[in-house]
Amino acid sequence: MRALRRFTVRASLPEPLAALGRLATNLRWTWHPPTQELFAAVDPRAWQRAGNDPLALLRDVPAAHLERLAADEEFLARLRSTADDLDQYLTAPRWYQRQGEQTELPATIGYFSMEFGVTEALPNYSGGLGVLAGDHLKAASDLGVPLLGVGLLYRSGYFRQSLSLDGWQEEHYPVLDPRGLPLELVTDAAGTPVQVRVSVPGDRTLHARIWKAQVGRVPLLLLDSNVDENDDDLRGVTDRLYGGDQDHRIRQEILAGIGGVRAVRLYCELTGTPQPEVFHTNEGHAGFLGLERIRELITGQGLEFDQALGAIRAGTVFTTHTPVPAGIDRFPVDLVQHYFGGDRLLPGVPIERVLALGAEENPGLFNMAHMGLRLAQRANGVSKLHGEVSRGMFGGLWQGFDADEVPIGSVTNGVHGHTWAAPEMTRLEPGQLTDAELWELRCGLRAKLVDEVRRRVRASWLQRGASALELGWTDSVFDPDVLTVGFARRVPTYKRLTLMLRDPERLRTLLLHPERPMQLVVAGKSHPADDGGKALIQQVVKFADDAGVRHRIVFLPDYDMSMARYLYWGCDVWLNNPMRPLEACGTSGMKAALNGGLNLSIRDGWWDEFYDGKNGWAIPTADGVPDPNRRDDLEAAALYELVQAQVAPLFYDRQDGVPTNWMSLVRHTLTEMGPQLQAERMVKEYVETYYAPAGSSATAVRAASFQGAKELAVYKARIRTAWNRVQVTYTDLSVNGSHAPVVGQPVTVRARVDLNGLSPSDVEVQAVLGRVADSGELSEPVTATMTPGADGSYQAELALPHVGSVGYTVRVLPHHELLATPAELGRVILA
Repeated sequence: MRALRRFTVRASLPEPLAALGRLATNLRWTWHPPTQELFAAVDPRAWQRAGNDPLALLRDVPAAHLERLAADEEFLARLRSTADDLDQYLTAPRWYQRQGEQTELPATIGYFSMEFGVTEALPNYSGGLGVLAGDHLKAASDLGVPLLGVGLLYRSGYFRQSLSLDGWQEEHYPVLDPRGLPLELVTDAAGTPVQVRVSVPGDRTLHARIWKAQVGRVPLLLLDSNVDENDDDLRGVTDRLYGGDQDHRIRQEILAGIGGVRAVRLYCELTGTPQPEVFHTNEGHAGFLGLERIRELITGQGLEFDQALGAIRAGTVFTTHTPVPAGIDRFPVDLVQHYFGGDRLLPGVPIERVLALGAEENPGLFNMAHMGLRLAQRANGVSKLHGEVSRGMFGGLWQGFDADEVPIGSVTNGVHGHTWAAPEMTRLEPGQLTDAELWELRCGLRAKLVDEVRRRVRASWLQRGASALELGWTDSVFDPDVLTVGFARRVPTYKRLTLMLRDPERLRTLLLHPERPMQLVVAGKSHPADDGGKALIQQVVKFADDAGVRHRIVFLPDYDMSMARYLYWGCDVWLNNPMRPLEACGTSGMKAALNGGLNLSIRDGWWDEFYDGKNGWAIPTADGVPDPNRRDDLEAAALYELVQAQVAPLFYDRQDGVPTNWMSLVRHTLTEMGPQLQAERMVKEYVETYYAPAGSSATAVRAASFQGAKELAVYKARIRTAWNRVQVTYTDLSVNGSHAPVVGQPVTVRARVDLNGLSPSDVEVQAVLGRVADSGELSEPVTATMTPGADGSYQAELALPHVGSVGYTVRVLPHHELLATPAELGRVILA
């Protein structure tokens, strides 16, 4: 017989053990070893069977065993101590509260993301973006930052991956029961689950209930459309992460953005949490949240569209993770009109203004990243190099400005150390260990990885159809004493999973070297619709299936957080070879570094700024080679040469059994680079550089019944009307003092500007000096604000900044105290 319906029943705990339930549902346990050890003590074998998931453990343990524990005074004392520690963690002032004593900070920050990778026990993520969002929440919790996370709850999460006999990726979508996950329904005072409602075409309403995961101090709200009030197609809106066609995708993003804001409003009202002053949009997927906030101000406060736009922009931060235009979500304009036209979804918000926010070069497409940038006063990339790439990629939105003036900054991603560092690393202080002791620790972690590799390789072959009788060889896969290299990540083309296979015979030689062998563990998922990515996986699998090398190279299917930990802990070297500069950040190498792994990487993403020659190796790039095949050949050859000539010899060069020179790189990585890779550093940067200024701006525009927003809208209209006829009518530069200009010598720049009716206070007139090329283009510019005089005259004095050919110009920029940067409006008049 088949079940008509499935559901999960949670364990009933004896009263003395009630605190176990609270400890199991607050996800702080995922990064708090004492809580994990407490659950392991409940029943060590059941804990292992449960995959280190407390809720699964409590379902598995017999009631009689729980009753015995409830009478065990030693265990109860330990339980009380752990529960008290959680209470202290949740309530005591932390870094953010201490900062708030010196400066005013936002009371709540809404953090919206399409995926959150907090733990494998809550499989609501696909890869790096989600794990980064999870680490962001954890670090915010540790710092006391009052974040409120918002996303969707996917009934099948992302897919589970297996391999066919010929090595082709196969996808499986398990059905998840929210009641079996560390979640609780958000309910009203009467205990009734609350819902958000979003209008969709056809006079229908999309309903979603709200589940809450508690990530330490941070609530994470996840919207779920699988409710009885919805038609079947609407119940399926939150079925899968990154699944379905564009119609399905836009429904998800409308629910995440518009429904997400409505969920935040409900939750804050029910719990007394202050409404967010700042909203952080993590990538463009949830960007429609800005439109909902505009609607609130139009219908609730009586503001005009431009006033509301200025008000919500002030408190919005937008983070882009995409270094290539092809990676941006784009929807056909007629699809956006289908959902946003009329007056049901966003009453009072004109469809033409919606479309203008997402406009791009192709008039038939609506660009979610462009909308995200236009709805946020502050924006950033996720590494220094990615910030630079983003300023170039989106520079067209700020025409007339040099790339380095485009108002997109950067905060380099970090990783949550307590989640990703091995317990052995967190218990010991590497700086206090000898090389021999640190080497022994690293060897122990490598041995754990080898055991996990053998277990997973055997399980994978059984799943592919092999007989247990023919899998004896899996007991000797990998060697705990061999140099171990890891490569694990998503499998889009630009990450070049198969660069290592460019010359198969040379790779075979490295793997089977008689004195200095290497073993390679590979993992990663390709998007279900990406057959090109699946073909790359199949190439690796077929190579790894060869009986001559299968003890030295493996592909492990179903890469997730539980597998990732073993890889980060045990790999000696972390390999990353994307096509530069297409990796926005790439945090997997950071996690390996926290465990003493050395990076072997193309200088892309975070590695471009952190590589110092003492923490790993930089694979040379064939920049400027237009043929991608030729480029891959050159960079693969450079990779082989590095491993053969530098990496392997350093690893196997031993003194009294210890690779002393290798350990100096490990020690440098742990002590010098490790602290900078932490997500706490990242979140502090967000607070200081983005959240705090955004909170101040939001307060300023909302004060006195939105007087600031109204004044700013009037100012922008005035600029819009007059700007095309503003002009610099005269300029002059004179050298002060001697006749021959000398670097550092003061010069005076004069200009006359016709402001076309604008006030001098409406603009900033700047003198710009810099190196000048034969083309006339200025570089390395130095600017000075010019002082207005009578009759449109302006003057500034500044020092000559460079030796050689120097040029100057004068420009006019909008100026208003509520603008974050002079480039914000994308307007500039050049002499």
